[in-house]
Amino acid sequence: MGIIARFKDIMAANINALLDKAEDPEKMIDQTMRNLTKDLGEVRKETAAVMADEQRCKRELDEVNSEIAKMQGYAEKALLAGNEADAMKFLTQKNTLSAKQASLQQTYDVAAANAMKMRQMHDKLVNDINQLESRRDAIKAKIKVAKTQQRLNEMTNTLSDSSSSIGAFERMEAKANAMLDQANAMSELNMTTQESTVDSLAAKYDAAPDAAVKDELEAMKSKLGLA
Repeated sequence: MGIIARFKDIMAANINALLDKAEDPEKMIDQTMRNLTKDLGEVRKETAAVMADEQRCKRELDEVNSEIAKMQGYAEKALLAGNEADAMKFLTQKNTLSAKQASLQQTYDVAAANAMKMRQMHDKLVNDINQLESRRDAIKAKIKVAKTQQRLNEMTNTLSDSSSSIGAFERMEAKANAMLDQANAMSELNMTTQESTVDSLAAKYDAAPDAAVKDELEAMKSKLGLA
């Protein structure tokens, strides 16, 4: 009857606690259901054997009761026929059968009690398996939702990392733009300075000298013998 003890242990166990310890609750559920289904097959065989034993005991008891009734009838007929000796023989056989009947009755009572217990246990196991089947579907649905949520959380974390990368990229882009603007400004300043110098020099030669200054220059040249 080891299978019965195991069945009781499984039924007494906290299924949720078992699932908490399992690395993969879904596989744990399926394995538990497979074990229970296997146990049900063994309990069913055991129950059938006990019920068959009950039926055998009942049949033997019925046969003895029938023989006792038959001996009682024959004894009465013998007395009515005036044959007390024959009646005594029938009554002796009846008493022998009655002793056997008591033993068979005791055996049958035990067999009937065992059959009732096995049938109750079988029916309970069937009912518990049906209930666990329903719970399995609900638990699997929860596991599926949890896994989906977990994937969404991972995707959210990935998106957060991407946002950080995009932010860093944008900062680098802004820095590059600032460097380009600075170089362009410097180039523009250089070009402006160069143009200013050339323009100043050109203006120097483009300007017409003053007439008085020119006359004074010529006089200085004559004085110095440079004319």
